[in-house]
Amino acid sequence: MTTKLDTVAYDNAVVRAFAWATMIWGVVGFLVGVIIAAQLAWPSLNFDLPWISYGRLRPLHTNAVIFAFAGNGIFAGIYYSLQRVLKTRLASNALSWTHFWGWQAIIVSAAITLPLGLAGPKEYAELEWPIDIAIALVWVAFGINMFWTIINRRERHLYVAIWFYIATWVAITLLHLINSAQIPYSFWHSYSVYAGVQDALVQWWYGHNAVAFFLTTPFLGLMYYFLPKASGAPVYSYRLSILHFWSLIFIYIWAGPHHLLYSSLPEWAQTLGVVFSVALIAPSWGGAINGYLTLNGRWDKVRREPVLWFFVAAVTAYTMTTFEGCLLSLRNVNALSHNTDWTVAHVHNGALGWVALLVFGMLYWMVPKLYRVPIYSTALVKAHFILATIGLVLYITVMWAAGIIQGLQQLWFDEQGYLLVKDFITVVKTAAPFYAARTIAGLIFLIGICVGLYNLVMTARQAGSVAEDDVVQVPAAEPEHVTEAADGTVAVGNAWSFHGVLERWPFAFTLLATIALLVGSIFEIVPSMIQGALSPTIATVKPYTALELTGRDLYIREGCTNCHTQMVRTLRAETERYGAYSMAGESVYDRPHLWGSKRTGPDLAREGKLKPSALWHWFHFENAQAMVPGTVMPNYTWLLKTPADLSLVQAKLATLAAQPMNTPYTKAEIENAVADAKAQAQVIGQELRLDPRLKDLPGIEDTEAVALIAYLKRLGTDLSKPATPVVVEKGK
Repeated sequence: MTTKLDTVAYDNAVVRAFAWATMIWGVVGFLVGVIIAAQLAWPSLNFDLPWISYGRLRPLHTNAVIFAFAGNGIFAGIYYSLQRVLKTRLASNALSWTHFWGWQAIIVSAAITLPLGLAGPKEYAELEWPIDIAIALVWVAFGINMFWTIINRRERHLYVAIWFYIATWVAITLLHLINSAQIPYSFWHSYSVYAGVQDALVQWWYGHNAVAFFLTTPFLGLMYYFLPKASGAPVYSYRLSILHFWSLIFIYIWAGPHHLLYSSLPEWAQTLGVVFSVALIAPSWGGAINGYLTLNGRWDKVRREPVLWFFVAAVTAYTMTTFEGCLLSLRNVNALSHNTDWTVAHVHNGALGWVALLVFGMLYWMVPKLYRVPIYSTALVKAHFILATIGLVLYITVMWAAGIIQGLQQLWFDEQGYLLVKDFITVVKTAAPFYAARTIAGLIFLIGICVGLYNLVMTARQAGSVAEDDVVQVPAAEPEHVTEAADGTVAVGNAWSFHGVLERWPFAFTLLATIALLVGSIFEIVPSMIQGALSPTIATVKPYTALELTGRDLYIREGCTNCHTQMVRTLRAETERYGAYSMAGESVYDRPHLWGSKRTGPDLAREGKLKPSALWHWFHFENAQAMVPGTVMPNYTWLLKTPADLSLVQAKLATLAAQPMNTPYTKAEIENAVADAKAQAQVIGQELRLDPRLKDLPGIEDTEAVALIAYLKRLGTDLSKPATPVVVEKGK
């Protein structure tokens, strides 16, 4: 019987565009990473300039690497593989290019706004609300295009890579919509609808699963397509793929609370995070094993072809990172590792090892096919691999060493039971040589991607004119469960199995994936919200004054949360160093929470009691090294000269007082917000003018430094009177 054939022209143009954007933004993202690494090693490189200070550049680095480099890599790989496994062209040229240009516009807007200080403190979600809306719109355009293409498919069954693409789209949609719930008080600024403990839980449900469903599941889908293609072998096990996919997406969504161990998050939520984080090793290694065994019988080819080196190294990094993630979620290990550079090593093993190496391997395989020419230089591919591997291994090794030493220093007690390292600056000084070595490692990795970009540019130049779209003949319909193998052969599965049938129905498949993702989300977040609503408050904890709130927003603007936590954990070492551990009731008015996730400097939850002097803070902003020799904190001289903007302070208080936030600001407090802020600033100004160096300094009371000092002086003081906080029920 003759099979009817259709002619399909695969859209290569948008794939090429995403591929070049991947490499260009990769250079930018890794360059900024090297800059901020150097700033930690040599703080003078901040140059006392606000827009290139560490606090503002750090979120630019993470956003550039995650959403610009990795994001464009995801879209390039998905759009290339989607068409070929579904045997159809992308559904809409308009949506494809709306997606491409919309995503680049979002990246450019982030590159502009983040150095300007238009940023929030939520890790991996720092962008302000107008950009969040743009992200949602572009993501919807991508989703419509992908699902429309799936509907138009000529292959009835969905290949395993498509499963991971679907789960990625659904999960990121849920994460972005829920975590970004906020109420604006100006065109650029807003406050989170969640506060304190609830905001911390939602943030790390988002933060951990942004790693899971933006840096893991889509790249697993790409692994399932490009590794077989590059090696010439079909995926090792279809059944293992099924187990890998469903167990991974169900378990992963629960693991976020392990970022909040020993905090004021309820114990039940912490325990859930630990249990599911440990269980995550099974599906994670199941996928890694499937990748390794796909290469079974192809190891001679692996030795000969450097493109495959990237894939093997990426799967190895994935294996190591997933094991380490489970290890770091164990309470005893977490007590040592959390807030240290061990976590930084772990994250970069995933970002540089798993994500970046997989992207490089994918592009080295894909770009020559997009231009129908061989790779320009195999020697340069090898050089890139060597540079990337040296940079990666050096980076994670020095950060592992730094993190373990930092953790031990913070937890050590001597034989008499006294805290051995009480002053945090000792921890900072110990890390200095490791930060210098980390900078060198990052520079090596950056040189590697520059070599790769040059190699790909020269490859494209060999083609002369831009290659046309691939025009192929494909069957009009497939009667069996057929998946595309790497060498052009097909693998026929059991079309009558439950999963085989499910693969024929993409919307049913999507619905089940959505349910799997929602179960863990609902069972963690909803009870926490209810518990938060019913929990008693602490009578002495009051909302921030107008000036303190202004200072808090400046603290966020300058990225202080990148280096300072505001959560004293329930470990004895921390209570010895900082004071009483943080209670849930202390942060009920914190929108968003500022618990932080890294201590490059000390915890500040009790700062108002430990360093109450306004003069100390002023001179610390002016010259941090003079006040604390050995610190890596940059100077913030612009705070001493710039008038604090109080034009929005009434809008801030009014927004926080309205539904659903219900912060107990009175009408009089809102109406008199500016006057109250100026009055409090006058008090701090009088304290500052006691120093002869500041006595005649004009306008000192109006500066941003005074507003920030007001906030820092407030931290931890709510619990000082009475010594034992009085607990009252809400509404009384």
